[in-house]
Amino acid sequence: MASTACLRLPFLPGRARSANPAPASPSPRRVSLKCSAANGSASSDSSSVSISAASPPRSAVADGVDSLDVNGLRRLPAPVQGNTVPTARDPHWLPRPLTSVDVMEASGEGLRVAYQGCPGAYSEAAAKKAYPNCLTVPCEHFHTAFQAVQDRLVDRAVLPLENSLGGSIHRNYDLLLRHSLHIVGEVRLAVRHCLLANPGVKIENLTSAMSHPQALAQCEQTLTELGIEHREAVDDTAGAAKFVAEQMLQDTGAIASSLAAELYGLDILAENIQDDEDNVTRFMMLAREPVMPRTDKPFKTSIVFSLEEGPGQLFKALAVFALRQINLTKIESRPHKKRPLRVADGCSSTLKQFDYLFYVDLEASMADPKTQNALGNLKEFTTLLRVLGSYPTDMSEA
Repeated sequence: MASTACLRLPFLPGRARSANPAPASPSPRRVSLKCSAANGSASSDSSSVSISAASPPRSAVADGVDSLDVNGLRRLPAPVQGNTVPTARDPHWLPRPLTSVDVMEASGEGLRVAYQGCPGAYSEAAAKKAYPNCLTVPCEHFHTAFQAVQDRLVDRAVLPLENSLGGSIHRNYDLLLRHSLHIVGEVRLAVRHCLLANPGVKIENLTSAMSHPQALAQCEQTLTELGIEHREAVDDTAGAAKFVAEQMLQDTGAIASSLAAELYGLDILAENIQDDEDNVTRFMMLAREPVMPRTDKPFKTSIVFSLEEGPGQLFKALAVFALRQINLTKIESRPHKKRPLRVADGCSSTLKQFDYLFYVDLEASMADPKTQNALGNLKEFTTLLRVLGSYPTDMSEA
């Protein structure tokens, strides 16, 4: 992060206040920390992005739409014009306080990072790849990891968003709306499944395989070829390895990572047993505070919105990005849980349709004015618009 130079001003005599002082800029949103363990979720209304016309004005850009401030994402100070001396109450000249995100080392030294599963899970490997020197904290469920970050029990969480074979992890998309957290990064991890068993057990002794449902599905063909017909689904891959080891099972193997085999004292009977070699999971990195968006490196922005009923609404929503040459890398719809059904226009009250949320990933940074303008345009015909995060794109090898 570039250092901020302090402006040294000469002493100026006090001036009379204007009869109509400029209104103070809105104070930054604060995340409530009073969350119960039973239901600490923030409502989507309170955490929805508000694109306010009352934000301090910025110069117009080429597409004719004024730049707009999006709550929850910091904006760089306005540039100095000429030799104008700022008044003492000008908010643009007040330094922004540093957060833990700003001073965090790339290695994650000293960070506590939550993940779902037992030690040895692929999520732990993703957390270590994202923050090599962090202290990993296992969590029983996805919502537990979300709550741990919100309650300040940990600093970050690394959780899966989608897999190249199994698709999206919808539970985590739903949890993003229930909590006031920000996506601050992404990391891709190549998944290499292994067939594990207790020492002395051979493949021909196995009649059953235990693992996460997606891991079982990704190894379906290989397991059939090995003569293992029965499947047992559990919450995570490392948990399956732990169970097989603790129960000293002789007829059941676990599908998990090589790290899980090392941790729980199991033998690796077969490696890389996934049916497709290109098996990659994309993880998101969550924090309480957003990162400072930049334009000097590839950034990705994730948003969610819902639309009014009517023909061509989705076309108009996507057009705001196409007209500004903003590429979309993902779009997915999910039923709106708070408004699952609505009456179709022009039909009887008995005919109802699903109301949907649209999750979209953009190859763009919120520091780019055209991205802010696109969201300002989109806000005109959405019923909900929220920026889930603007963060660096993972350019590393999976």
